[in-house]
Amino acid sequence: MHLLHIDSSIRGDWSVSRRLTARAVDAWRAAHPDGTVTYRDLGAEPLPHLDAAGGLARMTPPDQHTPAQRDSWELSGRLVNEVKQADVVLLGLPLYNYGAPSSVKSWVDHLIVPGLAYDPTTQEGLLGGREFVVLATRGGGYGEGAPRNGWDHAEPWLPHGLSLTGMQPRFISAELTLAPSVPAMAELIPLHEASLARAEKEIDNLWPSAGTAR
Repeated sequence: MHLLHIDSSIRGDWSVSRRLTARAVDAWRAAHPDGTVTYRDLGAEPLPHLDAAGGLARMTPPDQHTPAQRDSWELSGRLVNEVKQADVVLLGLPLYNYGAPSSVKSWVDHLIVPGLAYDPTTQEGLLGGREFVVLATRGGGYGEGAPRNGWDHAEPWLPHGLSLTGMQPRFISAELTLAPSVPAMAELIPLHEASLARAEKEIDNLWPSAGTAR
């Protein structure tokens, strides 16, 4: 068994999404002691965004690639292969300015490769059939009845962004993560703690260790 672990937060030790993905990796390792893990840190080492020099590689026959297109194509191939080699893909997804981190958008863009991630003739996704767990964190509250309900454009976007590939994310979310550090949100700390506890419990139940009740 193989796990692909991806972080995208830029907040380092202050990141809740990183703490949650680390917890999930521990749970996965406990259930799969012989398993292997590949780690990619999009927050520390972001992927290049598709640009005019290399981005058109996906619309150009490989034998006509410029050097920049060839480099971009090869990078996408490596990223697609990381997913193909994984039984489980684990992604930490914080909410930045009401959307996904730009590094996650770049990762998704690099995965949308005809012939590698989907069949350009049938539109069949070629990366489905594996578990895809997304640990989403939000500094504020965006649920039903909240003033900013509907302002989270990261979680609704990701399934659409990856739809061509066949990957189907399962979301586990924690809200109000800024409550402990923002004085104006102090009264929301109990709601944050409850949201975080629910997320941690759901993570702990993802891959129960043999003979262990979680």
